[in-house]
Amino acid sequence: MDLLAVFQNHVLLSALIAWGLAQGLKIPLDYLQKRRWNWALLLSAGGMPSSHAALVVAAAHAIGLYGGFETPLFGVAVVICMVVIYDATGIRRQAGIQAQKINVLVNELLAGHPISEEDLREVLGHTPLEALGGFVLGLVVTQLLWFLWR
Repeated sequence: MDLLAVFQNHVLLSALIAWGLAQGLKIPLDYLQKRRWNWALLLSAGGMPSSHAALVVAAAHAIGLYGGFETPLFGVAVVICMVVIYDATGIRRQAGIQAQKINVLVNELLAGHPISEEDLREVLGHTPLEALGGFVLGLVVTQLLWFLWR
């Protein structure tokens, strides 16, 4: 078994490149909004664009391009995309909103005497626009790589 063959897997490479670009784009996009560099975003969930959406959409698109859009594997990939994007924009986003409200509640109740010095992480999910950004990035990256590698 040739372990280096994994580096020739265009589906995997497309997905990882789209994910890496999405994570990397979070830093300058956040800077434009807040005027400060936040390098922690490179490894964080949430924010614009959605690296989760970019990853799964790039993988699904590459499966369609290389294996066929009519295949059962492409169908499974689309279903996985739907689950991941729904989770990112629904459940994880709501968990982030709850974390914001809990942080406010704790700070108001214990003014000056916090139980924990660390607030709950509030950016857990994605807005629909952030998910759309990841979706588009995943498509564009895979299409560009398709043209390069064909």
